[in-house]
Amino acid sequence: MRSAIEVHGLTKVYPGGVEAVKGLDFDVARREVFGMLGPNGAGKSTTIGMLTTTIAPTSGSARVGGFDVALHPISARRVSSVVFQDAVVDRALTGRRNLNIHARLWGVEMASAEGRIAELADRFAMGDLLDRPVGTYSGGERRRLEIARSLVSQPEVLFLDEPTVGLDPRIRFELLDVISGLRDRAEMTIVLTTHYLDEAERLCDRVAIVHEGRIVALDAPRNLLSELGREIVELRVENDAPSALAALRAHGVADDDAFLVGSTVTVPLHEASARDTIGVVADLGLATAAISSRAPTLDDVYLRYTGSRLGAA
Repeated sequence: MRSAIEVHGLTKVYPGGVEAVKGLDFDVARREVFGMLGPNGAGKSTTIGMLTTTIAPTSGSARVGGFDVALHPISARRVSSVVFQDAVVDRALTGRRNLNIHARLWGVEMASAEGRIAELADRFAMGDLLDRPVGTYSGGERRRLEIARSLVSQPEVLFLDEPTVGLDPRIRFELLDVISGLRDRAEMTIVLTTHYLDEAERLCDRVAIVHEGRIVALDAPRNLLSELGREIVELRVENDAPSALAALRAHGVADDDAFLVGSTVTVPLHEASARDTIGVVADLGLATAAISSRAPTLDDVYLRYTGSRLGAA
């Protein structure tokens, strides 16, 4: 079966030689929820821009719904929809008017559009909002309208570019429920960009970790986490951290997947227990300022591949 999205060698170089996207290769299966995880500036939004035909690729190719985004952009747009980071709804108009205009632009027959809008209003609990000007909506309500708007045309592929950025925690949690409902009920492919670890882990079948325009890891969240074992031990070393890591490897405490960032050594545990590992560290006499153990997170996966924490990258 043909993939919903096929990307090969996709590159974007801006004037001045700024290479924002550096030869991406990935496919997204039909009905998959595919996440692109990385900080601002990693190249996620530029990639979405190329897949949605708003940014022209410099080289490489991408197909959405079987259509080449550079050669057949109108066809690629027809089978997809996008919710950008910045709001595109008209705040002076009512929510219903925004949805009706979008339906007309996408060639949805009015009779079908009215039924579709009623269905979306019910699904997103927006019945009491649709006849109010969008300028009176809260941030979360406006975001729900943005997503409802993107679904009026019943796209095969939905792109969500940082859909919860800037929302307060309660509204963000509510919106994640909305997106989770789409994942469970909709017969569509969803591509989500985010720098929130919990969003990627909760919503996505697979996650591509994006760093400086490249995909450095791609797998199901549980598989990425399993690479770091059941536990990790973290040591904050007072003096020579590289020498401490070398000593741990020489004594068989740390494998090749142990990594160092600043003065912190992180040791994934696959067979040994945290208690035994901490005991060996004490026996080696390493000058540690702190030592602890915990379950690995996607932040640790990102740290391993990029050398910086997601929130600080």
